[in-house]
Amino acid sequence: MGKNIFIGNLSNTITEDLLRERFEQIGACTSVQIIKDKMTGQPKGFGFVEMENESDAQEAIAKMNGVELGGKKLTVNEARPRQDRGGSGGFGRSGGGGGRRRF
Repeated sequence: MGKNIFIGNLSNTITEDLLRERFEQIGACTSVQIIKDKMTGQPKGFGFVEMENESDAQEAIAKMNGVELGGKKLTVNEARPRQDRGGSGGFGRSGGGGGRRRF
């Protein structure tokens, strides 16, 4: 299984193809994803690169962290597992009704 890397401080001009090209200079990339806003489709300024193996991932973190790309210095580190934000969406309701009791 590959190793997922977080890439932060991405310029809006950076494409997934360019990111893949840069990281594949270090090792094989399994996937590249730039996260976009669901409503506008605009990049959110961060993404993920999955490297094929652990050693390439560690080398990519060491070599790419702080490198300028698209006029911004990248923040590159090991991706952490996504945290469960809890709830089922909506407005944080926890069941039960309101109003007065009826008999």
